[in-house]
Amino acid sequence: MTTPAPQPTPYYSAPAQQQKTNVLAIVSLVTSIIGMSLIGVITGHIALSQIKRTGENGRGLALAGTIIGYAGIVLSVILVLAFLPFILAGAAMSSY
Repeated sequence: MTTPAPQPTPYYSAPAQQQKTNVLAIVSLVTSIIGMSLIGVITGHIALSQIKRTGENGRGLALAGTIIGYAGIVLSVILVLAFLPFILAGAAMSSY
């Protein structure tokens, strides 16, 4: 009868450190969603720059915040241009 081969001793390494998410990427997404589009665009661009330099997580959040922010700005401009004739007409009527 042969004896079984000794099992290798498992070794444990230090737990892998989680890579942190860029804070400005989170701020960009949140501010764009709640309607502060300009802040979302600015912080999104800064976050993308920091992520490229440091290798942090959050690129998708920063991109989403930037895209939603730009969409909010475009929507705001369209709404202002759509309602501008009514505002001007109301101002002209009130001057009589």
